Amino acid sequence: MRDVAILGVGQTKFGELWDRSFREIGIEAGLAALEGARLSSHDLSALYLGNMASGAFIDQEHIAPLILDYAGLGNHHLPAIRVEAGGASGAVALHQAYLAVASGHHDFVVVGGAEKMTDVPDALGQAITSAAADQEWETVFGATLPALWALVARRHMHDHGTHREDFARLSVLAHEHGSHNPLAHYRNKISLDAVLGAGMVAEPLGMLDCAPSSDGAAALVLGPLELARRYTDTPIRIAASEMACDSMAVQHRRDVTTVDATVMAAQRAFRRAGRAPGEIPLAEVHDSYSISGLIALEDLGFYPKGAAAKALREGVGAVGSRLAVNTSGGLKAQGQPFGAVGVAQVAEVVRQLRGEATGRQVSGPERGLTHSLGGTGATAVVHILERVN
Repeated sequence: MRDVAILGVGQTKFGELWDRSFREIGIEAGLAALEGARLSSHDLSALYLGNMASGAFIDQEHIAPLILDYAGLGNHHLPAIRVEAGGASGAVALHQAYLAVASGHHDFVVVGGAEKMTDVPDALGQAITSAAADQEWETVFGATLPALWALVARRHMHDHGTHREDFARLSVLAHEHGSHNPLAHYRNKISLDAVLGAGMVAEPLGMLDCAPSSDGAAALVLGPLELARRYTDTPIRIAASEMACDSMAVQHRRDVTTVDATVMAAQRAFRRAGRAPGEIPLAEVHDSYSISGLIALEDLGFYPKGAAAKALREGVGAVGSRLAVNTSGGLKAQGQPFGAVGVAQVAEVVRQLRGEATGRQVSGPERGLTHSLGGTGATAVVHILERVN
């Protein structure tokens, strides 16, 4: 297996992009990544595209060759593969692309993630995204994604003494970081009181505990590490790319306050990278709901179960702390276009490792981690990235 590097990144603004089409945002992100990698389209050998629900959101399936076609590559006859894994779609697309380059089957590939979510009514959008949960055992009974995460939050509060304000702090932190990210859906800061006082969505989760539905796209160019210096001055090595799956329905899991898929993916990733959680200074974690972000910090191994709340109270998560969390603004503030999330998380860590995250830059990081979830944790993907000196 070859070492794999990220050569270029691209990302659109996330938000309600009513004047932009799915094709436009996908092509914009991909071309930016190619330009960053100093490659031309003739150098590419494949496209991997993460997307959850283009058929439901924009009435268009078969979108991977569509993006190639509208990028002017339709007559290049490249393989174009769409990957679907709920909110982890982009991260799983990256995992598949990594394996293709590491195996030697492909040299240079584009990994994209895109979703256009805001052109449908809110109720329909909620129904579409909640299809990432178990239809037979959960959503048919009205258990939407926020309702399921609210149940998880209540159990975490019961079992571990977590308080409502403990996970609310992650929303405050996300908006603080997002206020410095020009690509973020929301760039406003919010207070803890605002989060606690927001209208309820599914008790104990309020409106400001929930990430928005967003439009947006992100892209990466991957290539073999031994060739990376020809195309970029700052190649970023993918030290580990691991994924794991678990039961779809929360009720069927060993412990509803632990996402075992995250635990397993993280353990495999740290083992493959030869690192420990204490060696990671920054992490982008899946905070589709504030409680999911708090639980991720525990399941990834940064804190024992029940201890993340205390760490957040003590200021962990902010830039300048021992572990900077969601410097992009996370899903909560940067935005949540389902297919693009996992790719955008990696793009943020690349910017941090290259010293390009103006206004939210972590001081001299050597490595970073990303964590992405599908549904309530039926799929989890963990990447560890390292700067090549």
